[in-house]
Amino acid sequence: MLDQPERESMEYDVVIVGGGPAGLSAAIRLKQVNPDLGVVLLEKGSEIGAHILSGAVLDTSGLDKLIPDWKEKGAPVETEVTSDNFYILGPQGQVRVPNWPMPPLMSNHGKYIVSMGNVCRWLAAEAEALEVEIFPGMACSQLVYEGERVV
Repeated sequence: MLDQPERESMEYDVVIVGGGPAGLSAAIRLKQVNPDLGVVLLEKGSEIGAHILSGAVLDTSGLDKLIPDWKEKGAPVETEVTSDNFYILGPQGQVRVPNWPMPPLMSNHGKYIVSMGNVCRWLAAEAEALEVEIFPGMACSQLVYEGERVV
């Protein structure tokens, strides 16, 4: 049996898989709580935001808590929702549904229309400013253990 060549390795306290809003927010919060933690984020896409293709309506309450000065820092969150319209679509066309029977969750007033790809790229820059290391192009398919340790 041939000896395996020794692999290059890097030590981290926390490894986060996925560069979407949740992974980036977790990385930012960890560094806010403990700046000495070694945090790395692995993203399968060629760049952060490469797999976040949709637009979204964003409730900024989480962002307000995570990065209270996000407006001053230039977050790509600019277009405020001004009205909601709901329609039933069918072969004959559309019929507008009044807003009053809709659940409160469907009310988007005070929220923002955003490109989540752009929001993720902005969050990545914020994470890197806190010394989170981000490696795009790193797909993860399984955990590899050495004893009790993830390697």
